[in-house]
Amino acid sequence: MGDVMGEKVIGILGGMGPLATVELFRRIIINTPAKRDQEHLKIIIYNNPKIPDRTEYLIGKGENPLPELIRSAKQLEKCGADFIVMPCNTAHFFLREIEKELRISILSMIDAAADRAKKLKLEKVGILATTGTVKAGIYQKALEKRGLLPILPSEEEQEILMKGIYEGVKAGNFELGRKLILEVAEYLERKCDGIIAGCTEVSVVINQKDLKVKFIDAMDALAKRAVEFAKE
Repeated sequence: MGDVMGEKVIGILGGMGPLATVELFRRIIINTPAKRDQEHLKIIIYNNPKIPDRTEYLIGKGENPLPELIRSAKQLEKCGADFIVMPCNTAHFFLREIEKELRISILSMIDAAADRAKKLKLEKVGILATTGTVKAGIYQKALEKRGLLPILPSEEEQEILMKGIYEGVKAGNFELGRKLILEVAEYLERKCDGIIAGCTEVSVVINQKDLKVKFIDAMDALAKRAVEFAKE
């Protein structure tokens, strides 16, 4: 597929949540070296907020999102996407199973962020992610594979983080979300030399200016990788 200039068409499997989808789209545009409209990349967005909650399923309380993830990915493939990106860290637990049903590939946000941590020569990396992502161990495995030590919030701090994500950012209360997420980030930074925003809602409310240690925004890492991959 691709377009006439040889660039690949990006497919965004969105809706997890809708705001994170908008933010990834925005960051792909920002990270594209373009001086006019025609130099930007072709992007297809399938915003499907009806995909069952990934964390609820992974902690044993909800419906399996995999069938709807596969259906959404196939829709993007059918519409002409050459590869897919997902602005949801927790959904990456299902990445290989989704990819098995496709002819196109999915770029991993987890690998993009872990590669960035390795490039920055970090040793102890804090993880701000949903309980589903933490329980699935996807960031821990990716960091350990690269010789880095993952640092997690305490159970109490994780609960505060989840409140910030769900009752704060996902519910549209950004002030509450920022306050709670920042509290956990400041707790983590005392124990590590870098922090990964391993949840797209975290990326929406805090950034490098808020922390003393290196801040790796997984969504930003994915946006940059998507642009590079589309232009290869």
